[in-house]
Amino acid sequence: MTAAGWPGIDALNALLPAHGPRFVVQDEALLADGLHYETRIATRGRIATRPENWHDLFNALVWARYPAIKSALNARQCLHVAAMGPQRRNRAQQALTQFDECGVIVRIADPGLLRLWDGHQWPALFAAQAARWQDGGIGVAAVIGHALMEQALVPGRRLVGRCVVVHGADDAACVARVAGALAAGEILDDPLQLRPLPLAGVPGWQPRQDDAFYAEAGYFRPLREGRTYPAPLR
Repeated sequence: MTAAGWPGIDALNALLPAHGPRFVVQDEALLADGLHYETRIATRGRIATRPENWHDLFNALVWARYPAIKSALNARQCLHVAAMGPQRRNRAQQALTQFDECGVIVRIADPGLLRLWDGHQWPALFAAQAARWQDGGIGVAAVIGHALMEQALVPGRRLVGRCVVVHGADDAACVARVAGALAAGEILDDPLQLRPLPLAGVPGWQPRQDDAFYAEAGYFRPLREGRTYPAPLR
């Protein structure tokens, strides 16, 4: 899809549900309230948005597509801001931010694939099990990270998603489960709970996916000693 120009604030707001926060231009007048970005959304319903800015445009599109996820992230951030103050960040805030910026929701139906992933057995997960990425065994249910989308604008950039995993086969149900888990504070107390996924390795992501490609340890990183991951949501 192409457009003649950048969408304005009114056009972005038209994509949102009827009730909830709205996008507003980030300018000196807005910032003069002195509020934390997340607090402003929660208390005044204003999402500060820079015009003609890719990062903020993708953020707006994620708000439009997954409002329950974004609202839950905002609510959790605000709880931590209230506890920590606006100048300090705890591990949970770091996890929430990583998911907000680079998050991917992955649905998985085959526990064997999860074992390969958790062991960072990348050639086995991607190449040997390529068919499972097509038949429902595993797949990306949603891309949440707006910074991840911005990075995709750079040709050749190899992206790494920070993933929440759901045991299931339906994309919408998996997204709803993550939204509920976020709202209830069930997940993302620490950045280490997020599984890394080298997205360029997903079958079909790019033309060259041979043995030499999957052997590039700088991107397909081996498992660090002692590293473990949480069970998937159900």
